[in-house]
Amino acid sequence: MTDKVRLDKWLWAARFYKTRSLCKQAIEGGKIKYDGANCKVSKEVQIGAMLTIRQGWDERIVEVIALSDQRRGAPEAQLLYQETEASIAARQQTALQRKLTSAGMAAPQTRPNKKDRRQIHRFKQDNQFE
Repeated sequence: MTDKVRLDKWLWAARFYKTRSLCKQAIEGGKIKYDGANCKVSKEVQIGAMLTIRQGWDERIVEVIALSDQRRGAPEAQLLYQETEASIAARQQTALQRKLTSAGMAAPQTRPNKKDRRQIHRFKQDNQFE
């Protein structure tokens, strides 16, 4: 454990991303908020800071409770942060909504063949809203 850790290293060590370059892309893309504000890759993480992390459909709000610049196993990585109760509830709610939304749509039995694809393209072209 160290007393100064860059944000990209901490995210990598906490196993939110597989590589530091993915961490860098997420931070520069605005997917990571440090205490509610955008930040730079080299921002020093402090204990007690609140991070908002967007990954795909999910958004996590976590509190930094320990610092590390070394990537360890998942059980040790989970000791670096604690997700808020509101964040967990919101993620579960959105996951349930996604599941219920897709429940009404049945997956097709087979992939469309060439004739089916032509019909789909023709239908889409005829029904474009201009």
